[in-house]
Amino acid sequence: MLKEFKEFAMRGNVVDMAVGIIIGAAFGKIVSSLVSDVIMPPVGVAMGGISFNDLVFTIGESGVTVNYGVFIDTIINFLIVAIAVFMLIKGLNSMKKKEEEKPAEPAKPSAEETLLTEIRDLLAKG
Repeated sequence: MLKEFKEFAMRGNVVDMAVGIIIGAAFGKIVSSLVSDVIMPPVGVAMGGISFNDLVFTIGESGVTVNYGVFIDTIINFLIVAIAVFMLIKGLNSMKKKEEEKPAEPAKPSAEETLLTEIRDLLAKG
């Protein structure tokens, strides 16, 4: 069972997927910091000094809050990640399209075909 698990875990697809997940998580943290620490403060200042993390709606006297400012942050996070993934996929598709557009080289004739061609040419001469 341990041997089977090792074979499964070391397959190329599983390792590639693990690397993708790790890089994706790190990218998510970078985008989150970009939105929270770089983009939203100037937007808040432009809107009159509002901090989006402080935007809350209190429901009743129970003190339950709806943190819609954090939700706005999350939406902007998602949009940035979605745009980055879109650009990555668009770039990969254009590279794949260029690869498909390259003319295919004609197949080299096999040894048997070469021999038959030589025999045909000799018969034509003689």
